[in-house]
Amino acid sequence: MASFVDRLLGAARLDTSTYEEVEADPSSTGQAVLVVALAAVAAGIATYDQYGVQGLVVGTIGSLVAWFIWDYLVWLLGTKLLPEPGTQADVGQVVRTTGFSAAPGLLIVLAIIPAIAGFVGVVTNLWMLVAMVIAVRQALDFSSTGRAVLVSVLGFIAYIAVFVLIAAVFGVAAGLLEALRPAATAG
Repeated sequence: MASFVDRLLGAARLDTSTYEEVEADPSSTGQAVLVVALAAVAAGIATYDQYGVQGLVVGTIGSLVAWFIWDYLVWLLGTKLLPEPGTQADVGQVVRTTGFSAAPGLLIVLAIIPAIAGFVGVVTNLWMLVAMVIAVRQALDFSSTGRAVLVSVLGFIAYIAVFVLIAAVFGVAAGLLEALRPAATAG
């Protein structure tokens, strides 16, 4: 069995055997969640100068919640609505493979460097999208990459909607707290 670092590197290299290994290893679920959390924190660090601690916290929490929803929707779409004849997967297998597909996201921290931020953002996000498609294809035992793309994109649309909703809720809550702060100090 490969180490956590070997799995990170294998996932980032888009190595299908790495995705198969984590799919089959229920003990790697915690590692998969850790990869997503680390990628979310890396993204928060990259935008810290714009959004501060609130952006880091909201980004991390929002990413984790939206990712779990994305995983569930990928599993639902891939096993119930758009399965192939050989499709067999449980939610845990999808969580593990897609969690490791966030491995390239660790590099988004380099976007803190203004001169390369745009380039790093585009490359990292495209890399993670390709990794997600591979993860979905392996987890759901799809023979068709096109079906994996379709399931990933449909799940991604829901992920974005959830993430925007979470950011809006946190943004409204932060705005209300900020508005109440002067009133509390004046009284």
